[in-house]
Amino acid sequence: MAHYSWGVLRLFSIFPMGPPGIALLLLRISLAAAVLDGGPSCIEPRPPNLVCIALAGLSVLLCLGLLTPIVSAIVFAIELLVFFLAGAGEWRFFVLVCLTAVALAMLGPGAYSVDAKLFGRREVVFPPSDRPPRN
Repeated sequence: MAHYSWGVLRLFSIFPMGPPGIALLLLRISLAAAVLDGGPSCIEPRPPNLVCIALAGLSVLLCLGLLTPIVSAIVFAIELLVFFLAGAGEWRFFVLVCLTAVALAMLGPGAYSVDAKLFGRREVVFPPSDRPPRN
C-alpha cells in the first residue's frame, strides 16, 4: 500500500475524470460566478476596494482549480462575514453560495484543475536495469 501524507489526503480527495470531473469543474465555475455576482457594488465605476479585488482573485483561483479546498473555505468565511456585517437582504442567495462553497471544499477540485496537476497521483516508471535479476 502506498504511503501518502495525511495532510495531503485531508486537503484533497480523489481527482475524478469524466462526468464527475466535469461536474466539479462546473461547480467551481458556478461558485466563482456567484461570488462575483454577489458583489454588485464592486462593478460600480469607482476604484475597486480590497474586498472586490480579493473576490475577483478568489474567483480566478476557483476557475483554475488552484488550492480549491482552501479557497472554497475562504469564500465561505467571506460570505458569512459579509452576510452578518452588511446584513445581506437576499438570504437565499447567501445560503446557496455558502452550501456550494462547503460542498466544493469537501469534494475537491476534480481532474480538470491545476490542483490535479500539482497534487494528483502520479505513475512512477523506473528505467530498465542493466543488472541481471537477483534470485
